[in-house]
Amino acid sequence: MQLSLEEALPSLVKAKFGTAKASHALIFSSTELSILRTRSGAPFQLRYCPALAKKPTDNNDENKPKGPKPDPFENPSSDLLIANIPIANASHLLVLNKYPVIPEHFIIATKLNKQQTHMLEQDDLAATHACLKAWEENKQNGKLFSFFNSGEHSGASQAHRHLQFLSVDEMKRDQEVGSSWDPLIERMLEAPTNEAPDLKANPGLPFTHYALELPQEPSPETLYSAYKKLYEAAAAAVRLYISSNKDSRLELHPSEGGSSPISYNLAMTTSAMAIVPRRNEGAPIKNDQGVEVGSVALNGTLLAGTLMVKLENEWNALRDSELQLDDILTVIGIPR
Repeated sequence: MQLSLEEALPSLVKAKFGTAKASHALIFSSTELSILRTRSGAPFQLRYCPALAKKPTDNNDENKPKGPKPDPFENPSSDLLIANIPIANASHLLVLNKYPVIPEHFIIATKLNKQQTHMLEQDDLAATHACLKAWEENKQNGKLFSFFNSGEHSGASQAHRHLQFLSVDEMKRDQEVGSSWDPLIERMLEAPTNEAPDLKANPGLPFTHYALELPQEPSPETLYSAYKKLYEAAAAAVRLYISSNKDSRLELHPSEGGSSPISYNLAMTTSAMAIVPRRNEGAPIKNDQGVEVGSVALNGTLLAGTLMVKLENEWNALRDSELQLDDILTVIGIPR
């Protein structure tokens, strides 16, 4: 798909973000950053954002009118709207995230209100990859990471179908000098899986995941075929887990109307696509005495190798006991 933008995508996003931040059309929250490691040594970014703990929720706003949750992508504010793509007969729109913790966090959403729990379509994947490729046309912009959350255990927060983008350079900006963190999706291409020779996985990660290398110029059909192969492997892993663990509370989701029977996160870069089937949105955090001090919820940024907490007790507990990271990753995914 050709985006047919009037300017380079990174320039459009940077300019819109700067203007929206200055006018308070979006609310940017800064984070503190530390690097945790799994038992196998895979680095994860741990972000601490106390500002989000103070963010009001709809449930606490008694004066807010009752009714359906507003759709932020149905008629987005011009302060946040980046572009309609393609310009002629637009199928998608690009819009800034209103509450970012990473600068220039933006979203691609379907123009029609399609469901987040339904399968992605070929044009969703083609438009997403076109954005990834457009971002990297100038190597000074670095890489772009995209992710998709689907299902009640995935960290999804909006019903209108959308994928999200994060600049890898912006994610790295606050890292300590010499840190070895790179998006986790790149570490998922290390070894073939038992399920299929072209599916890859990182043998050191404690949760089931599948990845595929993408060709340099994938067609929309190639992207969709890769997605279907990854999804089918993830769905098979969930069904096997349910049948093998009779005492598990995990169940397939109702699929009437076209919804996926599983929760999952999908991620894509210009060179790879990966999926993680999910069984929990979050997991408890304990201090060094084994006392629960909070919890952490993960979405598709899991596939970048990031997680975020809002409370100081959670931040300290995870940094004091890095071995909890593997336990959290096992709880939110399908154990390997």
